[in-house]
Amino acid sequence: MSSASDLTARARIRDAAIELFADRGIEGATIRDIAQQAGVSSGLLRHHFGSKEGLRDACDEYVLSELMRLGTRFTEFQTIEAITPETLRQQRYITRSVLDGSPAGTAMFDRLIEYGERWLATTDLKIEDPKAFLALLSVMKMSMLTSRDLLSRVLGVDTGEPEGFARVLRASLEIFSTPLVTPEQADLARGALERLHSTEEQP
Repeated sequence: MSSASDLTARARIRDAAIELFADRGIEGATIRDIAQQAGVSSGLLRHHFGSKEGLRDACDEYVLSELMRLGTRFTEFQTIEAITPETLRQQRYITRSVLDGSPAGTAMFDRLIEYGERWLATTDLKIEDPKAFLALLSVMKMSMLTSRDLLSRVLGVDTGEPEGFARVLRASLEIFSTPLVTPEQADLARGALERLHSTEEQP
């Protein structure tokens, strides 16, 4: 059975890994880097997690459970007060993980979509293609994190910090709450897409 000090060390290692993985990517953070950040030995890290992949799996589970508990993935605008340096770091971690091209990253994205499907089922939204809707919404959200340097330069505030990210969220709220096309324009566009699809299917 682990002692209280072991549990504290395990949490320190996990938090250090999340921070370094978020900033450098999974490949860019070494076992030694993480152990040094956590103030433990590499041997203790391996004792708790076995390997960097084992540590990554633990970080995945923790970050997903935390963000899903807060409901910040798809109900962000209702929980803006929950945006803290820690939650932003966790979201950067998820984005890094999803975009690294690994099987673990792919599995992470699939789980996010599954979570979104459960969320969508609790709403009154009528979506023609739920999978595409959720996938695009997820990618759009991740772009707000991957474009941190561009957004920060233009806005004059670090969007990787709560104050700057809140400004991005306010702009997102305006985008999502303001119709950018009329119903008539939307119908015309859908018709054009259907005609294009029909043309592509013809031999």
